[in-house]
Amino acid sequence: MSEPITYAGAGVDVGAGDKAVELMKDSIRRAQRPEVLGGLGGFAGLFDASRLTRMRRPVLATSTDGVGTKVAIAQTLDQHDTIGYDLVGMVVDDLVVCGAEPLYLTDYIATGKVVPERIAAACEETNTALIGGETAEHPGLLAPGEYDLAGAATGVVEYEALLGPHRVTPGDIVVALASSGLHSNGYSLVRRVIDHAGWSLDRHVDEFGRTLGEELLEPTRLYAGPILDLVRRPDLEVHALSHVTGGGIAANLARVLPKHALATLHRETWTPPPVFSTVQRLGRVPRDDLERTLNLGVGFLVILPADNAERAVELTRNNGIPAWVIGEVTQDDHPRQDTERVSGAKGVDGGAVQVLGEHPEP
Repeated sequence: MSEPITYAGAGVDVGAGDKAVELMKDSIRRAQRPEVLGGLGGFAGLFDASRLTRMRRPVLATSTDGVGTKVAIAQTLDQHDTIGYDLVGMVVDDLVVCGAEPLYLTDYIATGKVVPERIAAACEETNTALIGGETAEHPGLLAPGEYDLAGAATGVVEYEALLGPHRVTPGDIVVALASSGLHSNGYSLVRRVIDHAGWSLDRHVDEFGRTLGEELLEPTRLYAGPILDLVRRPDLEVHALSHVTGGGIAANLARVLPKHALATLHRETWTPPPVFSTVQRLGRVPRDDLERTLNLGVGFLVILPADNAERAVELTRNNGIPAWVIGEVTQDDHPRQDTERVSGAKGVDGGAVQVLGEHPEP
């Protein structure tokens, strides 16, 4: 007589999942807000929204994302203590673009060895409550040691305080905030390039001052706190924001411009960090393809009146993020299609962006 088939025999250890939740609890408690109700482990995360009733016209904002194929680098190196920051950065910093304050996040982890404490730590840093999620084992679909993760977050903003194209006017200035590196986009290109070049992840790269793997796993910078500091200052009058993720600088900026607006960015205002020139050199990647894929050292963009730009740069630098004036917005009464312009990104019928000049030599 054959042995009975059990869930554990099929590769799913329910007991291990329960133990993982217990291990998460202490870390997740640090990523809470007073509005969170109940504890971890319920069927749904609970958040007391009564504070919203004191708002005139609260608008809920939501976003969801993952970290893409960057997880492949973490799995190869068996180093999983930064991926949680990437997840929170990708999800929460999208919320901030409309001016919303992040309230809570839920995550989904399918099998593997990701360290959930790191997700909790990033939530704590961005004042976002981690109120629930799911950890699932998928034997037969993902090999032991493989995993994927995603997250979804909700925020809130007053209707009158919504940021976006409707506030942008000719004469506005564009301020750039530096990225910490590749962040979590374009890793399919990056992995293809280093594989083609035959570089190992433990290779020391002098330009990086560390190994290739360490550079590629540099966590995504978290912008929510410093950006909200700018947004909440009425004297700065921030008009629009752009989170530079997949699609590169120009395409993401075009999404927050109104029709008949042209943002001109100047390459001579910054030198991309060495990881970008290394990828370009190793893969002989054309510049337009590189710029459509990677952030090239710019992780966030702020559009605001010209008189307030230098103050915004100063405040951002005081918050520990390098910042500089990268360009300006002008009226574009005769839009045209050419190789220097990007418009219509992500289906948004808005303005256009052109990036001109050359980067300074390192």
